[in-house]
Amino acid sequence: MQLVNIKVQQKANLFLVLFAVLVAVYLHYQHQKSDQRHQPNGHAHPKNPTTATLNNANTNMFNNFLSPDPALPVPSSSEIEAEERVFNKSVRAFNKYATHSLAAIAKKRKDYNSARTNLRNLVPKTELDSGKDVFEKRLEDVESCIKRNQEVVRSMVVAMGADPDSLDVPQGRRVAGRPNPDSVVMDGDMDKVRSTLRQFVRDWSAEGAAERHDTYSPIMETLERIYSHLPISERGGITVLVPGAGLGRLAFDIVRQGFTTQGNEFSFYMLIASNFVLNSMKTPNSFTIYPWVHSFSNMQNAEHQLRSVQIPDIAPGGIPETADFSMVAGDFLEVYGGYKERGAWDVLVSCYFIDTAKNIFEYLGVIWNALKPGGVWINHGPLLYHFEGMKNEMSIELNLEEVKAVAKNMGFIFEEERMIPSTYTSNENSMLKYIYNCAFWVARKPSL
Repeated sequence: MQLVNIKVQQKANLFLVLFAVLVAVYLHYQHQKSDQRHQPNGHAHPKNPTTATLNNANTNMFNNFLSPDPALPVPSSSEIEAEERVFNKSVRAFNKYATHSLAAIAKKRKDYNSARTNLRNLVPKTELDSGKDVFEKRLEDVESCIKRNQEVVRSMVVAMGADPDSLDVPQGRRVAGRPNPDSVVMDGDMDKVRSTLRQFVRDWSAEGAAERHDTYSPIMETLERIYSHLPISERGGITVLVPGAGLGRLAFDIVRQGFTTQGNEFSFYMLIASNFVLNSMKTPNSFTIYPWVHSFSNMQNAEHQLRSVQIPDIAPGGIPETADFSMVAGDFLEVYGGYKERGAWDVLVSCYFIDTAKNIFEYLGVIWNALKPGGVWINHGPLLYHFEGMKNEMSIELNLEEVKAVAKNMGFIFEEERMIPSTYTSNENSMLKYIYNCAFWVARKPSL
């Protein structure tokens, strides 16, 4: 089993994160299963748990998250084929973004026109378009914004090597000789595309700076405090893991401070987008998106809905020569739960991440196993469990007090605990805002 480490090319001043490699790594790790299964979600269950080496009687049980056998099975052709379909489906969703979104606007126009004419006549007329009311004009403007978004989405697809003029993907990423069974893009798939556009605002726009400050600054300040004795040029030996890296901004900010950093991401939607921003956005504000056009609810006026956002606020590049940056695709439990990742990381940063677990115990166990003795776990986020209430998915939802109690009983020593309010991909002009009261903590794995 090998991790792919994709380094920064300093001369080019760009992150050459090869998406084809990411997909290959994803497919590799997604299918590195042991012969036994722990739960229906397919997380690997070791056959021969090892023994804890830390001087803590409560930690022995947690080493059963480690695989003692580094030679894990090669994925079968049927497993690879299944993952190919998932990847193809993600590409199709990006390619059909405009078609799907414009169809939704067509329905809104039909619904609006079904109202009685005398009532629609009460809506103010536009000044420039004779006979057209402001709502009709807004529908047209939204359609124009969707078409402009599609240009950016097209660039994302091109950046990872797919054909943006078809609903297929490159020959090398198809199941040879077979039609793609996922030709229909569902509403849930399109929700992920729209969410990706909002993620660009959060991670790579000036508009998202306040949200990043609330969420990322406590993490960055903690790293600075712990390693203040080291100048940036001497931090390359400190390894930081960022699971759930999304579009990669937090991992990028960490590596810019001199730390060797690896982001991990499971979602193909996020991987396609992060490949685009890290490899193709060479100058600040080189792309324009319209992330708020899809929702007509809680809008104060047309300008707020049609507002454009420029990305990226900074061009990725220019990290310290002594630090490495890498992105690894795949499931957190399977990539980092194995024996070779045991004690590999000085710091693990979980930001809006631990509530993505189906089994929170497994996440905590892998976090424990991945950290070196004396390693630091920095957490910031809510507990909005992603699989709660899903009939066909397992989901264990411990409350905050219980999560911290389990972590402490594993052996973590909590050095700092506080609550921090923050938002997530929030529209600053919306009439509705969700404020998460996030749990922030700094916990340390005991030294030997």
